[in-house]
Amino acid sequence: MDLFEYQARDMFEAHGVPVLPGEVITDAAEAEDVATRIGADSGGVVVVKAQVKTGGRGKAGGVKVAKSAEEAARTAREILGMDIKGHTVNTVMLAAGADIDQEYYFSILLDRSHRTLLAMCSKEGGVEIEKLAVERPEALARVPVDPLVGIDADLAARITQEAGFEGSEAASIAPVLQQLWTVYEQEDATLVEVNPLVKTTDGAIIALDGKVTLDENAAFRHQDHADLADTGASDPLEAKAKAKDLNYVKLDGNVGIIGNGAGLVMSTLDVVAYAGEELGSRDGVVATPANFLDIGGGASAQVMTDGLDVILGDAQVRSVFVNVFGGITSCDEVANGIVGALQMLGDSASKPLVVRLDGNNVEEGRRILSEADHPLVTLADTMDGGARQAAELALNPSR
Repeated sequence: MDLFEYQARDMFEAHGVPVLPGEVITDAAEAEDVATRIGADSGGVVVVKAQVKTGGRGKAGGVKVAKSAEEAARTAREILGMDIKGHTVNTVMLAAGADIDQEYYFSILLDRSHRTLLAMCSKEGGVEIEKLAVERPEALARVPVDPLVGIDADLAARITQEAGFEGSEAASIAPVLQQLWTVYEQEDATLVEVNPLVKTTDGAIIALDGKVTLDENAAFRHQDHADLADTGASDPLEAKAKAKDLNYVKLDGNVGIIGNGAGLVMSTLDVVAYAGEELGSRDGVVATPANFLDIGGGASAQVMTDGLDVILGDAQVRSVFVNVFGGITSCDEVANGIVGALQMLGDSASKPLVVRLDGNNVEEGRRILSEADHPLVTLADTMDGGARQAAELALNPSR
C-alpha cells in the first residue's frame, strides 16, 4: 500500500525523523487559517502540495510556494480539483517553508533481484533519481542492508561515506538514516524514500518529502494501517472482495474469471483474450476479461459464493468462466462449492457460467455438476474450449 506524502510525514514524525510542521485540508476555505498557523515560524512562507499517489507533481503545478496566508488560500483553490496524471487532487498539504542549503536523496527498499534490502544515498537530491542512476551512477551510493542488523551507526557511517559526505555533514546525516531505518523496520515497509532530504542554512537535516510503501502481507501486525487506506479512490468491487479476503482485481472487460492459483488465473485471462480476438466484435462488443480472481486452494461453497457475488455485481460482466485445476482441493469439492454457491445466491445469479474442471477427482466433480443440471452452468472439457464458450456467451448473453 502506497501512502500519501502527508501520511509518510506523520509516520516519520512518530518515529523521530525530523520533519517540518504540516497539515492537510480538503476545503480551500480552511487554507488561510492553516497557513497562518503553519507559517508562524517560517516568515509566513508555506508550501502547498497536492496529495496524489504519483510523481511529477511539481512539474504539473501541484507544488507551489506561497509567501502569505492569502496566497496560500488562492493556491489551494487552484490545486484542489486539479488532474495530475489521471489523479484528481482532493487533498492538499500545507507545510512550513524552509531555508534550504543542500538537497540530498535517501531510500531503503526491497531489492528483489538480489534478495536483500538496499540503501541508496546521493548528495544530489531533488532530482529524478531514475535519471541520475542511469546518467551518473557513480553519484548514487548503493549499500546492501542485512535485515537482521539493519542500519546501525556503523552502516549509517558507511552509507554517508560511500555517498561522499564528510565531517560534520556526515555526522549530522547518519542519525537520520538510522531513524528512517526504524520507520522501515517497525512499520513493515518495502520502500522508504526521502527526496529531498535537506540541510537547512542553520545546519538542520530535515525530511522535506517522503514516500512510503507498506507490505500488506504484514497488515495483521498493524491494525492502524487500515486507517491509511485510500478508500475513496478504491474500486467498490475491489473493496468488497478485500473485505471477503478474496484476491481480486477489477479489469475493464465482460467475461468474469474465477480460478485457483495465480498462474492459472493469469493464463485464463490470456486464453479468454485470445478467444475474444478470434471471435471479433459483435455489435461493437469484444469479449475480454473482466477481472482477476484467485480463490486459492479452498473452493468451498462460501468461497465460491463470495467470488460469484463480487463478479456478478459487476454490471459489465456478461458471462463467467470458472477454470479450476484440482490439486489439494479436489474437483468434487469445487463442484459442490459451485452448486452451493448458486443455491445461496438464488435469483441474484443471473449470468451464464462456463465451468472447466480438471485434475484430482475430476470425473466426480463433473458428475455432480451434471446431475445438478443448473440452467446457468455449461461444462467445458478444455481450458481453450471453455474460454471460447465464455467469450461467445459474453457476445450473446441471451443465448
